[in-house]
Amino acid sequence: MFISPAYAQAGGAGGGDQIMSLLVPIALMFAIFYFLLIRPQQKKAKDHRAKLDSIKRGDRVLTGGGIIGTVIKAGADELTVEISEGVRVSVARSTIADVIPKARRQSAKQKAEAAEEKPKSLLQGLLGGRK
Repeated sequence: MFISPAYAQAGGAGGGDQIMSLLVPIALMFAIFYFLLIRPQQKKAKDHRAKLDSIKRGDRVLTGGGIIGTVIKAGADELTVEISEGVRVSVARSTIADVIPKARRQSAKQKAEAAEEKPKSLLQGLLGGRK
């Protein structure tokens, strides 16, 4: 009375369509993950490896610990970095986070000269240094 009679479904070899309908969304999700997550991460890692391999003497580097210094000696797996005058440390090449480009470099002397060139007051800035 409360239970309806169960009817057998049409039998046959229709199971292949069900498997394909399950695999298509999984394949789409994998493709989305690949193009949005995996591929950009691999490209970034490849660029970082190339940057690490191109480190040479005289380059300024930033270590993973935040130390900025100039490369004095570049070995296969180890770099000697001068972080201050007369202070040299050995770091593993894999701990280098970034190579500072020459455009961003500015010595302390250049910074001091740039600070001196700034006008002392707004009036001097407007007059161009004339009195």
